Amino acid sequence: MKSFRCCGRHGYAVEVSPFIPTRLACASSQHYGIAGCGTLFVLEQREDDVLLLNSFDWNDGLFDVTWSESNEHVLVTGGGDGSLQIWDTANHRGPLQVLKGHTQEVYAVDWSQTRAENLVVSGSWDHTARVWDPERCQSVATLLGHEGVLYSTIWSPHIPACFASTSGDGTLRVWDVKAGSCQLAIPAHKAEILSCDWCKYDQSVVVTGSVDCSLCVWDLRSPQQPVARTLDHSYAIRRVKFSPFYKTLLASCSYDFTVRFWDYSRSPALLETVEHHSEFVYGLDFNLHVPNQVVDCSWDETVKIYTPPCLVAPQPGPS
Repeated sequence: MKSFRCCGRHGYAVEVSPFIPTRLACASSQHYGIAGCGTLFVLEQREDDVLLLNSFDWNDGLFDVTWSESNEHVLVTGGGDGSLQIWDTANHRGPLQVLKGHTQEVYAVDWSQTRAENLVVSGSWDHTARVWDPERCQSVATLLGHEGVLYSTIWSPHIPACFASTSGDGTLRVWDVKAGSCQLAIPAHKAEILSCDWCKYDQSVVVTGSVDCSLCVWDLRSPQQPVARTLDHSYAIRRVKFSPFYKTLLASCSYDFTVRFWDYSRSPALLETVEHHSEFVYGLDFNLHVPNQVVDCSWDETVKIYTPPCLVAPQPGPS
């Protein structure tokens, strides 16, 4: 395991570069995001340690980060002041652009992955999702429908102009940006839903993680009941992520200080529990380039890079 300490900053989100296997970014906040400024850390993992390449300060907390899918140097963060910031890792003077439109904290940002578009979606505590053109630096759509704060907005990796969102209103919603409307609303939990993610191998499968400590896998074609549901976490699930390498494998991190790995096609679904943090675990990602490598970040001011034993392929037996 490799570790980096974000001294004086509490980690909220971490994401591996889609271009460079060894590069990752962490969005963090001072004073647990309650007050103070935020810092974006750009990190490079080496064989034995993690090197700080650059850091960027913002005048409010930073709650999420997403890498550009078209430029290896560009990132977007979401801030407590309601703005999105576009950063260039080669530019040390501050953000390239600041996108303003939300009226409260931006808690989620995601860059579209389909080739047909180059868009960013954001979710805010003002109950709205906004879609942005990062090249023109302007909002192109505002989506209304949630009755609570938005915690998660994630583009479909399969369907252009389609994203999912989760909210404090307990619903998972699927949106069509071209139509400008919600296409499906699922009352997925009887509590706030802090995270969702799309399966990388099935365009109809989405996972949600909630304050009720449960993780639910949904088939959007038949959303009356979840395909799978787990209740092993002891506190709220902050983030859920599907593996980019295995269809039914996913990870979750929680306020119970743990990261857990699941195969929802099995019973029991829980594969492993990782306990290497001493505070809430907020950020989680899989490395797209390095099979089975995971990164996470926590309010304990650390970023961890590791390969959980449950994901290591079994060694072939004697012939």
